[in-house]
Amino acid sequence: MDNRYPYRKGFLMFQSEYKIQSITQLNPTTYSLVLECAELAAESWCGRFVNIRCGEKPLRRPISISEIDKENGTITLVFEVRGEGTEWLSTRRAGEKLDVLGPLGNGFFPDSAKRAIFIGGGIGCPPMLGAAQEYGENAEAILGFRSAAQIILLDKFKACCQSVDVTTNDGSFGVRGFVTDVLADKLSENKDCVVYACGPMPMLKGVAQMCAQNDVQCFVSLEQRMGCGVGACLVCACKTHEADGEHMRHVCKNGPVFDAKEVDFGG
Repeated sequence: MDNRYPYRKGFLMFQSEYKIQSITQLNPTTYSLVLECAELAAESWCGRFVNIRCGEKPLRRPISISEIDKENGTITLVFEVRGEGTEWLSTRRAGEKLDVLGPLGNGFFPDSAKRAIFIGGGIGCPPMLGAAQEYGENAEAILGFRSAAQIILLDKFKACCQSVDVTTNDGSFGVRGFVTDVLADKLSENKDCVVYACGPMPMLKGVAQMCAQNDVQCFVSLEQRMGCGVGACLVCACKTHEADGEHMRHVCKNGPVFDAKEVDFGG
């Protein structure tokens, strides 16, 4: 067994039909869905994901787990409509059931004894919410969106983080610019922290480079197209540079969370 990836140590995975408790539209293209799935919630932690069968589509759709309520046996999934599968998912209603496989992947393991900055870009914000909620009072968040119209989950981040900064590409809300602009200011003031990030690859590359330059530990959750979701196919392979050399890892199985210094971002 490869002990490098802790989720593989006796984790449980389920495939079953789970009832939708609620579904809410957050912005023109993004929805929040709460699933009643006590057994799945019990085995979940921040950064992991589930694979959902969407109608008659042959491939399941991977959706990151945003929030976990183990006491009430629910998980919250936040997804963006990007194709026919997620369009179908957005039309589901409370009381209907979904065919779900999960929880899957290697998630975050935040160390709440240290100051942490959680960075989310667009639909990369939802998994950061669950991580920040688990972390505690030393959590800070930087959230990036294209414009004010795309902002999601801001109130929830404010409820669990000591500070929340928002950037928009067009300046319609918060700081005009990118999450790395705010991160640069924060690291110039205090480098004693750990950074967790999820979002588009160019954003993750910029965050990882900035953390490396400042000798700050960084973990990234990669967004990648997936086929099976359990490591049986090669659709989501990514290149890593580790102590024993270069490897091709599966984002679905070995990730989606990786130590940023090991990821080959290209270029």
